[in-house]
Amino acid sequence: MTDEGVFNWPIRVYWEDTDAGGIVFYANYLKFFERARTEWLRSLGLQQQALRDETGGMFVVTDTQTRHHRPARLDDLLLVTTRLVELGRASMTLEQVAWLGQAADAARLCDSQIRIGWVTAQTMKPARIPATLIAKLHNA
Repeated sequence: MTDEGVFNWPIRVYWEDTDAGGIVFYANYLKFFERARTEWLRSLGLQQQALRDETGGMFVVTDTQTRHHRPARLDDLLLVTTRLVELGRASMTLEQVAWLGQAADAARLCDSQIRIGWVTAQTMKPARIPATLIAKLHNA
């Protein structure tokens, strides 16, 4: 899990993340991915509220394609990885994977291709990602 260009974020499965059977509810993987994306941006020196305040724009999810391979359960320690796959002028595509465990032999639980668009905060209309952000994202 230490591939270059891959951001790692550990997440513990809590009671609130599970269904009555103690298995992670399928939609909660999207929450795990959102948290990891936010922390990935922070690791690049980008905080979402500050971006909105300083640039008048923000990132929004425009598309997700998710596959579930096996379940996570209450108290499991997961590792969520985030990798930039494609960076355009107004959007980017990320690959995110939830793994059971923290080591090289971790089991793939869920993966997703997530497209993120840049919009103006006031109108929610697509816009170009500011050049300063593009530069930071290229270094991810």
